[in-house]
Amino acid sequence: MSYEAWILIIGSLAGVTCGIIGCFLILRRLSMLADAISHTVLLGIVLAFLISQSMNGMYMLIGAAVVGVLTAVFVQLLSSSGIQEDASIGVVFTFLFAIGVILITVFADNVHLDVDHALMGEIAFVPFDLVQLGFLPPLPKAFLMLSAVLITNLLIIVLFYKEFKITSFDPQMAAAIGIPVLFIHYLLMGMVSITTVASFDSVGAILVVAMLIAPGASAYLLTNKLTIMLLLSAVFGIASAVLGYYTASFLDASISGSMASVNGIIFALVFLFSPSKGLISKKFTFKKLNTES
Repeated sequence: MSYEAWILIIGSLAGVTCGIIGCFLILRRLSMLADAISHTVLLGIVLAFLISQSMNGMYMLIGAAVVGVLTAVFVQLLSSSGIQEDASIGVVFTFLFAIGVILITVFADNVHLDVDHALMGEIAFVPFDLVQLGFLPPLPKAFLMLSAVLITNLLIIVLFYKEFKITSFDPQMAAAIGIPVLFIHYLLMGMVSITTVASFDSVGAILVVAMLIAPGASAYLLTNKLTIMLLLSAVFGIASAVLGYYTASFLDASISGSMASVNGIIFALVFLFSPSKGLISKKFTFKKLNTES
């Protein structure tokens, strides 16, 4: 498979994986918590390496999932103690992220585990990082990780679809009918964590927030049905990856940065022209009501 094809496939996988998870974050109003987790998982990656002395992707995913859930737990503890949620998120993610940076510089300075790569990502090099898996031909490591995480996330969503849906729209009713709200919440945080790590090579920890939030936010403005929202977010994720790549090729710019920028452009267009929730359609509706009255 060609170099260009691998970049498009891996970018699209990142867009779909992040976009689907992002829908639940949008519905739960947890967008900033996703930003926090995308930074704190760096600590999980470093700890996984220090414990295992290996850059194996499975260890990284486990470490990220654990620290991601811990981030959510710490934020919940501080919020329940009376501290505002945004302040709790700011304190927790800066503290854990700073520890991760310190551990990298002290214990992993000579290892290919640099902060810049983790933060910004570089999908242009991803097709060259190949892994031999059984009888299969050598495949990019990022492709295998994203595929595994996407399949895992889809299986979890299918198994707990009712629980995710009810806890996202009405957590009080979910608790009243016996759904373990906290368990579903922390399960989602674990999914966000492993999705973030799987997307590191493609877009990095900072730009992955655009992949997590923008497709879901765009889909939210176009439909009131969760299943349609999930499908639309996947479509927007693929569109941003494909259009972002060709935009970067045309401008000779950062591929991951272009993908994130296209996500923002798609959201801006939907925000303006959405038939029911768009800014322009709302203005026309308002003028029409004023004229009729």
